[in-house]
Amino acid sequence: MLFRSVGNFSQLVTASILTLLLAACSHGSTEAAPPAPVVIAEHGLLQVPKNSPLRSQLVVQPVELHNAPHALVFPATIEADPSRTANVLPALTGKVVELKVGLGDRVERGQLLAVVDSGDLAQAYADVEKARDTLDLAKKTLDRARGVKAAGGAAQKDLEAAQSGYSQAQAEFDRAQTRLAAVGGAPGSARTMKVTAPVSGYITALSVSPDMYVNDPTAAMMTIANLDAVWITANVPESDVGLVAKGQPVDATLAAYPDEVFHGRVSFVSPVLQADTRRDMVRIAVANPDGRLKPNMFAKASFSIPQPAQVFVPESALLMNNDSITVFVEVSPWTFERRTVELSYDEAAGARVVKGLKAGDRVIVRGGVLLND
Repeated sequence: MLFRSVGNFSQLVTASILTLLLAACSHGSTEAAPPAPVVIAEHGLLQVPKNSPLRSQLVVQPVELHNAPHALVFPATIEADPSRTANVLPALTGKVVELKVGLGDRVERGQLLAVVDSGDLAQAYADVEKARDTLDLAKKTLDRARGVKAAGGAAQKDLEAAQSGYSQAQAEFDRAQTRLAAVGGAPGSARTMKVTAPVSGYITALSVSPDMYVNDPTAAMMTIANLDAVWITANVPESDVGLVAKGQPVDATLAAYPDEVFHGRVSFVSPVLQADTRRDMVRIAVANPDGRLKPNMFAKASFSIPQPAQVFVPESALLMNNDSITVFVEVSPWTFERRTVELSYDEAAGARVVKGLKAGDRVIVRGGVLLND
């Protein structure tokens, strides 16, 4: 009985030890269990579980359509507006005795520019005096013919001849006076011709100096340009000419003023391409009240080309995957797929997507790099 009792006790102790060992093993296995996954990858999809810390790191937004124009940038130069530019021509030949202005000077309309000693002007004065004398004689002859006719001592034809002579003398006097006025004749001197500014502006070219003879009335003595408004002339390649039209808005930047943008509109598109460069000259009118835009400065002209509405995404949503650009698209709540996209070109406010996304797709716009690996 004692043996049987001892045996039973031994069995009971053994069973208790086994139970404790099993309990200990069970407790140890609970502490060694792996943590919950941050991301679950399955069939090409990435799921972010409910308790994953990534949920607080990812920002998901829908993409939208935008009508953003495309910017094309072409080299350009500043030019004076030809409609505001005047070449100063000498009305007559002669010697420059005084030059009142210099290159780059600001002049006002009617301002004296130069004084020319001109023999031709003296001839013009002489022509006026001769025409006046002839007119006075013709007037006396006409008055005499009328008196004789009234007294009955002259034929009608004599009166008509006197009247014709007077009319011709009057016409010649008017012509001589008009020519004298046209060449700048004025009382006080029969030889000095005063050259005045036809418009207000700046002297941008000067080809005469004191004591120089001007022998060609068709050669400009100087050029005056009004620079209150100038042209930015862009050279547009033949392949892009069809995208440019009159009235189109243009923004221009210059190396001289890197932090400023000058705004204007296309005012002229040349109907003929330049044969040597195969480019078209496109001119943009720009206000220049302070005169900072100077002819022959280099510029860059940015044309806003209208585009159809397209999908835009923030650049932070774009991820590199091998040689492709991808985004993560949400296909169901907190489940994403990697999708390859094609971009047209970068824009200031994001990237234009031409293939791979449609309006309303929800994409990761921040934190996507955490899923990229």
